[in-house]
Amino acid sequence: MNILQSIPSPEISFFEVGPFRIHFYALFILTGIAFAIWFGNRRFVTRGGNSGAILDIALWAVPSGIIGGRFYHVITHADYYFHEGADLSKVFAIWEGGLAIYGALVFGTLGAYLGARTAGIRFLSFADAIAPGVIVAQAIGRLGNYFNNELFGMPTNLPWGLEISPLNDAYPKGLPPGVLFHPTFLYEIIWNLLGFAALIWLDRKYQLRWGRMFGLYLVTYSIGRAFIESIRIDPSDYYFGLRTNVWSAIFGAAVGLAIIWWSRRSHPGLETSVYLPGKAPAIGRESDEAANSAKSDDALDSKSTKAVTPKSKS
Repeated sequence: MNILQSIPSPEISFFEVGPFRIHFYALFILTGIAFAIWFGNRRFVTRGGNSGAILDIALWAVPSGIIGGRFYHVITHADYYFHEGADLSKVFAIWEGGLAIYGALVFGTLGAYLGARTAGIRFLSFADAIAPGVIVAQAIGRLGNYFNNELFGMPTNLPWGLEISPLNDAYPKGLPPGVLFHPTFLYEIIWNLLGFAALIWLDRKYQLRWGRMFGLYLVTYSIGRAFIESIRIDPSDYYFGLRTNVWSAIFGAAVGLAIIWWSRRSHPGLETSVYLPGKAPAIGRESDEAANSAKSDDALDSKSTKAVTPKSKS
């Protein structure tokens, strides 16, 4: 007899503290962001960076990512938000769910780039430091989908099938009560945590720098997301037979591979400083060493570019 017959869905999606209503979705998103910043900061400091720099960049990246994630979700579910009689305030109801990961990545990356330039940090150094924490943050965020009873997969007879109330608006029309569904939130949590372990192991073995960790993160996450997205049944636009987010995952993996290829070609040497040339903090001897490291990186970049130039002409 199977001990696990099914996974029950939570009956509540929020709790109240005095006059405040706390939604689990928002709570898990914020918890994931906090973890990514904390873990990314630890990695950044071990590479010679200032402890406060990651938070400074996050202040640019996080709001940009939230705006981008919501924007991408809304435009890819336009029929839900912009039909006759629709409540347009729902466009801003983030606590009800609806942050598209790839929209958050695009806008968040742009915000992080601007924040890194402002802080005098190499963007790729920041991206490599924070990438493993981001994939864990995405795992934590999926618990919010679980509490919202949303984004589940196709019907299944597997013992870990997810229970969804037939009164749920997302319950497929025409199906009898009691049907179980693939718990895609759980699949993504497991995939992301395994991806995190793989990224950390590969980083320790190969010292993934100059964007290689960030690129590998994109590839790892996107492979899992493409599969998980293909078994989800929530409304989505289709292009050439594939859901929008499957195409997004394919594009994400391609971008990750392109970053890795470019990095290996343009930066064959080690990363010796996380700072842009001349931007290392001026604090005694350590700052002098950091500044010299930044100059060394600049010289290495120049040599690397010269080394590959003849090849690019052939």
